[in-house]
Amino acid sequence: MTDPDKTTRKPNPDRVAFLRSLPVEVKEQITGDEAEAFMFATEIPQSLYEKIKDYITEDEGEKG
Repeated sequence: MTDPDKTTRKPNPDRVAFLRSLPVEVKEQITGDEAEAFMFATEIPQSLYEKIKDYITEDEGEKG
């Protein structure tokens, strides 16, 4: 089954680029749900924030 909302919305390109720029060892810890929430939502999931907090600046993200 396909969620129609997931097929019509587009990820934030800046957030996609940020995730791609992370070190491999950090990317390996990020779940698909966390990555999806980060790319499509306005808030960073707390579990993801804990994994990437050392790589974000005030401009790039906000604690959710």
